[in-house]
Amino acid sequence: MKYQNIKYIGAEATVALFETGRKEAHAYILPSDTEAGAEAQIKAIAEAADRLAADTGLTPVFKRYLLSDPSNQMRLLPEEDACARSVVGQTPLDGRKGALLMILEEGADYRRREDGIWQDSNGRIWVGDIDSVPSCDSLSMTTEYLEKLARILDGCGASLKDHCLRTWFFVRDIDNNYSGVVRGRNEVFSREGLTAETHFIASTGIEGQCAEPARLVAFNAFADTKADDSQIRYLYGSTHLNPTYEYGVAFERATAVDYADRRHVYISGTASIDNKGDIVAPGDIKAQTLRMLENIEVLLDEGGCGWEDVAHMTVYLRDIADHRTVGRMMDERFPGLPKTIVLAPVCRPGWLIETECMAVRKADNPEYAPY
Repeated sequence: MKYQNIKYIGAEATVALFETGRKEAHAYILPSDTEAGAEAQIKAIAEAADRLAADTGLTPVFKRYLLSDPSNQMRLLPEEDACARSVVGQTPLDGRKGALLMILEEGADYRRREDGIWQDSNGRIWVGDIDSVPSCDSLSMTTEYLEKLARILDGCGASLKDHCLRTWFFVRDIDNNYSGVVRGRNEVFSREGLTAETHFIASTGIEGQCAEPARLVAFNAFADTKADDSQIRYLYGSTHLNPTYEYGVAFERATAVDYADRRHVYISGTASIDNKGDIVAPGDIKAQTLRMLENIEVLLDEGGCGWEDVAHMTVYLRDIADHRTVGRMMDERFPGLPKTIVLAPVCRPGWLIETECMAVRKADNPEYAPY
């Protein structure tokens, strides 16, 4: 993976570029003037995103804006993006008003299929914000999101069980509303044949606010309708982590997917936990950060990757007061990696920190279709 830092007017982009075969880039774009107003900062992010796409010759396929005040800042974003888009209220903890995670690909031809859902000619699907799901309780919203995606996949001759590779659930007031997400996910998964005896889906469930206060849950996903089970491997990190179903939730710790020239590894939101499901180092942010990174490293290794293959990373903190400590640790260990740290309590109060990431590594699999 090649890392670059590119400065634009009012913003800077940290970019991971994968150049083997079809080019792919992951970037975090941040405003450079933290004292500018929200309008100037968010405009700078959006303009830098356009410049980065032009400079690399790559096409954005997914954008996630992380905003400090989405109810007021949503209007400052471009009216729409030519790709799947997610807007989440998760305050960047470095004083900025917003940040943008963007994934780009060479020659991508995604088209909007319906509200929030974009599909390319190779059958890959990115799910951004789906506004057509009615605002209601967290259980009902989670069920609606997953059932909608299941219907879309069924219409492609695919299924939630066999072709959805990654999901995200952003939950307003997670301490009170996460139980509804868990129940909804468990119920839909059970109906769709996703069980402890088969497999689940790599996922993040984390605090995050929609721009509309009544919406308790936002949902994003990635699916590949042409992938088959010979390409997909589920990663467990069993020396360090326990199966999630042991504490009543349904997701995979990580998933590796092989294509002709590359392997994608999707690491779910990972915290400081041991293989019995217990929190490691309660109350100690430094120790929890180290154990969390150790857990991620075990999953990456199981997937045939290392930290040098990580394309982007998002770090979630429960307590804003821990930012300086964690920021220093992350900058020292991963100086060039596209990343950001946001305020977002984890689904279990004792976890002070959680991180998700994605890795891309060169592979030689001529039996598979190119990505």
